[in-house]
Amino acid sequence: MLRWLDNYPKEVKVFLLASMVSATGSALMWPLTTMYVFDELGRTMANAGFVILIQSLGGIFGQLLGGSLYHRVGVKKLIIGSLALNAAGLFALPWISAYWVVFICAMGWIGLFSSLSLPAIQAFIGFRFAERRGELFNIIYVANNIGVAIGTALSGFLADFSYLLSFVLNGVTSAGFAVFFWFYLSRVEPEQGEVQLTKRKTVPDGPGIWTLLGNTRLYLFMSLGVLFLLFGNSIWNTGVSPYIISEGLEKRMYGLLWTLNGVLIFVGQPFTSWVKRTMARTSSAQMTASAVFYGLAYIVMITTYNYTGMVLAMVLATFGEMLISPATPAFISEHAGRAAPFYIGVSGGIGAVGRVIGPYAMGVMYDKQGLIPVAWLATATAVMALIGFVLHAALNRNREMREYGMDA
Repeated sequence: MLRWLDNYPKEVKVFLLASMVSATGSALMWPLTTMYVFDELGRTMANAGFVILIQSLGGIFGQLLGGSLYHRVGVKKLIIGSLALNAAGLFALPWISAYWVVFICAMGWIGLFSSLSLPAIQAFIGFRFAERRGELFNIIYVANNIGVAIGTALSGFLADFSYLLSFVLNGVTSAGFAVFFWFYLSRVEPEQGEVQLTKRKTVPDGPGIWTLLGNTRLYLFMSLGVLFLLFGNSIWNTGVSPYIISEGLEKRMYGLLWTLNGVLIFVGQPFTSWVKRTMARTSSAQMTASAVFYGLAYIVMITTYNYTGMVLAMVLATFGEMLISPATPAFISEHAGRAAPFYIGVSGGIGAVGRVIGPYAMGVMYDKQGLIPVAWLATATAVMALIGFVLHAALNRNREMREYGMDA
């Protein structure tokens, strides 16, 4: 890993470390919210699900708003401000959790401001490191997943000690990330890359929001493809998880699947690099390949219907995840120009809808019919994603041929 990073300048390595620490803090929050509402606050699982829904809706709105504000507010104010406000919400949780309505509003606040900075950070990377943006998006994705693995592992230990301590530590990492960006963006030369463009006085008015949204070929089918993939990926929580429990398998068997996911994201890089080099050279081709891997994963789950098949399905789905995650911001950064922050936000917001509605839809289906119908639904969503990505690739074929120097 260290030799792999030797080819990158020092500032990239520092950026990766800060991103990993931030991801670790965020991951502390994910496993604990439901447990905290159910266990500590004494609420029902329906109440817990409603809190997660509010937090997710805040996240969708945050991505949409973050992309729109990039040029209006400036990268420095937007990133630092959103991270600081997210930290403030997390620090407030120990004092407001006794007030249910206020707690729900705070979770919406946290969802909003934790996502508000995401389009800005991705766009900043795309502008500042334009020549190597594709590979940099990939290694940041890997670093973030290492942080997620660390945070998820720590969350159980911290929950035994104190739920609220976990929230506070998440706030500390968010505040620390804000401090990092304060110093980092303050020292970047103003004439370098997009930083100059984000100073409000030097930015001329661009196309309006409706004009940008009208350029559907650039983002719409790609975003819908991501929506379907995230919808289908809900099967791991609302299909595989209850199946393992109902079959009498140890609960740690479910955790081992996610351990496998985390290990593969790190050690599977040579394989995905080979796929990108030989079969999926463009970002659009990588999206299409991702949908194929996801679809194969669900078909394996249907045909084997046992734990071994789930292990193989997790391997295939992880490769699909490794292909799609860096590809979407890379494509937008390569082809959207100055409007990249807006499109990154819109694409992220549309895609996140799948993560919101998927668990409920699959949960209802599992309760009525079990795992196999849920797996068929996931397969259908992978096919829909594949269609979306193929349409996206066809509409942008000439654009990517010019980008990669291919013959038409």
